[in-house]
Amino acid sequence: MASSRMRRVDEAIREVAADTITKQIKDPRVGFVTVTDVQTTPDLSSARIHVSVFDSPSGPEQCLEALNAAHGRVQKALASQLRMKRTPTVQFVLDTTPATAARLEEILERVDSHREGDAE
Repeated sequence: MASSRMRRVDEAIREVAADTITKQIKDPRVGFVTVTDVQTTPDLSSARIHVSVFDSPSGPEQCLEALNAAHGRVQKALASQLRMKRTPTVQFVLDTTPATAARLEEILERVDSHREGDAE
């Protein structure tokens, strides 16, 4: 489990990254993106930023490429807004939790409808 310090660092990085993506990255491949989680290594050398892509004109993969291409802008924002000895190297990762949740919900609905059919 992460220490409270690491959780605070991850949350601060999440806030700055989300703000930077919405206000500074103007790439047309980036649609509506939500930063869902940040995982920073204990030595603060790198940070994996998990994002959910809801509305990207070119699809989630292209959006992820655009975000990774703009990682320098996010790192610069982290360096200027957070007081850290070392600014972590940023990598964006697609968060598949919403898709997984939708798939599980679909399976549960099928199981429930199957049970209702057996009860008749």
